[in-house]
Amino acid sequence: MITSLLIANRGEIACRIIRTARAMGIRTIAVYSDADARALHVRQADEAVHIGPSPARGSYLVGDKIIAAAQQTGAEAIHPGYGFLSENADFAKAVNDAGLIWVGPNPDSIRAMGLKDAAKERMIAAGVPVTPGYLGEDQRPGHLKAEADKIGYPVLIKAVAGGGGKGMRRVDASEDFADALASCQREAAASFGDDRVLIEKYILSPRHIEVQVFGDSHGNVVHLFERDCSLQRRHQKVIEEAPAPGMDEDTRAAICAAAVRAAKAVDYVGAGTIEFIADASEGLRADRIWFMEMNTRLQVEHPVTEEITGQDLVEWQLRVASGEPLPAAQDELEINGWAMEARLYAEDPAKGFLPSIGRLEAFDLGENARVDTGVEQGADISPFYDPMIAKVIAWGENREEARELLADALSDAIVWPVRSNAGFLVEALEHEAFAEGDVDTGLIAREGDALMPPALPSDEALADAAAALIGEVPMAGFRLNAQPRRTDTFLLDGATVAIEHGAGEAGSEPVDSLLIAEGGQVWQLSRWRAAGGAAGASADGAILAPMPGRVIAVDVAADAAVTKGQKLLTLEAMKMEHGLTAPFDGIVVELNATVGSQVQVDALLVRIEKAE
Repeated sequence: MITSLLIANRGEIACRIIRTARAMGIRTIAVYSDADARALHVRQADEAVHIGPSPARGSYLVGDKIIAAAQQTGAEAIHPGYGFLSENADFAKAVNDAGLIWVGPNPDSIRAMGLKDAAKERMIAAGVPVTPGYLGEDQRPGHLKAEADKIGYPVLIKAVAGGGGKGMRRVDASEDFADALASCQREAAASFGDDRVLIEKYILSPRHIEVQVFGDSHGNVVHLFERDCSLQRRHQKVIEEAPAPGMDEDTRAAICAAAVRAAKAVDYVGAGTIEFIADASEGLRADRIWFMEMNTRLQVEHPVTEEITGQDLVEWQLRVASGEPLPAAQDELEINGWAMEARLYAEDPAKGFLPSIGRLEAFDLGENARVDTGVEQGADISPFYDPMIAKVIAWGENREEARELLADALSDAIVWPVRSNAGFLVEALEHEAFAEGDVDTGLIAREGDALMPPALPSDEALADAAAALIGEVPMAGFRLNAQPRRTDTFLLDGATVAIEHGAGEAGSEPVDSLLIAEGGQVWQLSRWRAAGGAAGASADGAILAPMPGRVIAVDVAADAAVTKGQKLLTLEAMKMEHGLTAPFDGIVVELNATVGSQVQVDALLVRIEKAE
């Protein structure tokens, strides 16, 4: 058995791996960048090694530094977690060549499944059904467009080396193909160092179904049943569950068997996930479910599988990497109950889900659900990494119980002043279609504003908070046979608001401010005070940076005429692209953005004057 383990990752997954390793008596070593010097995973590990600057390309993506840290600390093995170098075959080989144990599949398996076009050809040979599309080597834009036209729109452009929702673009019309291709290739090159793409037919009523597989070095491969990851926003999974709603036993047996065949086709060892896309227009049917790709690592959503099977998948990884056979045979695995997981992100739904950074002055996710996180109260959310701050997982005897438990846990979440998507998650969980299990990958895009959380607390919550602010004071506004009430002016997140309220609790003292937490949303209510000066406001037509980031494309020039909605430039932050567009027809009278430049929040990038 492995006795010492270096975790080549950060945040939530590093803490998750440390938890299991510690329970197994394995010494743990963390690595960290400048931004993570005081991070939770660093403090939880037995030892920690600094590996470089905050940007991942200078630290977590530098394999030589990670291997050196393992050798320096006497680690026997390296666990890559997910993301970063977890599916990098060259890194896996370098780990092995350094005499270390790689906790993951062998490099040849990673290569075989890492390139989506070659993987699909291998799956066809193994008798695994695949979606129709173009997998060719000719990457000329004109040829790719011709292939897309031949397949028929809508199509999905996917990075050959992609994963995690990066490097994917849906295209609905031929005239939109060129722009979408350029954006996809740019993101693919930045994320994976490979701008090649493939094209697939886009399924109009798609369900994302995936199967957890596990292999060992003794030739055994099993599945641990399916997960449904259909609730997505811009190809990013939002809520995952296991098992999949509407899955009958025959269909389950068919796709799980196909997943095992896929894993055996590449002599797979370790944890992996076979992802399928299902045309759910007529329910889940085995003949309408196709292979998409294989993730040759542990998935973010692995906890829902753990919850319904009672297995610790990280423990399985460590035992398999140590040369042991799988801890359980196929006939020893069964589904028990239902589990759901929500990804809690530091992002602001009210501002188009832009990333939110800063210090977590208040952070409390309660104790009524499983919480996998890499942060705690007082931690800083930086702009350098993925904005996920926690996973909240609920288990129930059935789907409805799991859904209600997860919604309740998220409703009570307190994240402040960093914004989170908790309120959005609650709305999604309580949406009628999701509650009934009638979900596909387009649900969030279709529903739009219906899933946005309320902008303000309820009147009851405001009244209770106002009463708590003022404490026990004599009340004006006496009413016969009613509790005395009055209306006062307060500040709600800095905006003036009048609230009718009662008295505070007997003996309570007044306070200056407090937080209101309701439905996953958090607001700050403060005593009213005159403002010290007018807040700065952007002039009409001023395009400001909505977050710190790097300018990766500038699509206009100074003095150019632009039309409303025309893309002006693209910012990259937290591994995502954010396009900024013209608010009206006009002329570019000021252009301060250049490709490659780093900008701070609220920096003036472009100024437009309205056309006469």
